[in-house]
Amino acid sequence: MALVAGVNIPDNKRVHVALRSIYGIGPFLARDILEKAGVQGEPRVKDLTEADLGRIRELVDRDRNVEGDLRREINMNVRRLIDIGSYRGGRHRRGLPVRGQRTRTNARTKRGKRRAVAGRRQTTTR
Repeated sequence: MALVAGVNIPDNKRVHVALRSIYGIGPFLARDILEKAGVQGEPRVKDLTEADLGRIRELVDRDRNVEGDLRREINMNVRRLIDIGSYRGGRHRRGLPVRGQRTRTNARTKRGKRRAVAGRRQTTTR
């Protein structure tokens, strides 16, 4: 396995797909990195030369904030929102959706498993 930005990327996948296993690199950015590195076609990681891998490593390390640094930056941004007491910070603190989604229905992932509430059964009209 090739090591890029401290992550072992899978050998048997195409390079543009394998680069996505690095936190902070998506489809568009992976293609952009390969274009700048001068990698032609869509080779698999195991078919890359050491020079190609070196150029890819250099581009990722030099230009992009990925993996641990990116996770730390995002965590610090959330901490800042919580510390200043903003509305978004409070939503983060309580584990609720932050960007205006409805929570009366849906939002099960954030709110957790359903709990029964007394007197909450819907009655059907006949």
